[in-house]
Amino acid sequence: MQQKPANGARLRGVLRFLQARAENIAVILLTAMFGAFLLQIVFRYVLRDPLGWTLEASLMTWLWTVFWGSAFLVKDHEHVKFDIFFLMAPPRVRRIFAVISAIAIAFAFAASFARVWDYISFMQIERSSVLKIRLDYVFSIYAIFALAIIVRYVWRAISFIRGQDPHRELSDPLLTHANDPAIE
Repeated sequence: MQQKPANGARLRGVLRFLQARAENIAVILLTAMFGAFLLQIVFRYVLRDPLGWTLEASLMTWLWTVFWGSAFLVKDHEHVKFDIFFLMAPPRVRRIFAVISAIAIAFAFAASFARVWDYISFMQIERSSVLKIRLDYVFSIYAIFALAIIVRYVWRAISFIRGQDPHRELSDPLLTHANDPAIE
C-alpha cells in the first residue's frame, strides 16, 4: 500500500509546480518581447519599413515581464536591500525589524490597492495606439503584482512572529545563503 504524502509535502509540490508555470510564462513574455524587438530591427534597418506594433508589443511584454517576475519569480534575498543597520543588530532586533518592515510593506500595498484598482478599471476606456489593446488589460499586471506582494509580506510577518525564519535572514549574514543551491 502506497502512503499519501503529508500535507506539507503536497503543498511544496503544488508550489514547485506553480513556480515552474510562472517561469514558463516569464519565458513566453521574454520570447515575445525579443521576437518583436528583432522584427523591428529587421523592418526598420533592413527593409526600411518600420512596424509600429512591435514597439507597443515590446513595451507591453516588458511591463508584464517586470511585474510578473517581481511578483512570482524574484526571491526576497535577490532584491536590492539597504540593510546596514539590520545586519549590525542582534538576531532579536533583526526579527523585530523584519516584522515591522513586512507589516509596513503589506500595509502600504493594501492601503493603495483600492486606488490602484480604480485606476486600472478607469483605463478600460483607453486603448493602445496601434494594437488597440485595452489599457486596463495592460495595467492589470500591477494589481496581480500588488496582491502577490501583500500575500508574500503578510506570510513573512506571520512567519517571523511565530519565530520562523523563512529565508534564514536572521542568522549570521555571512552564512545566510551558504546552503542555497541557487547562489554559488
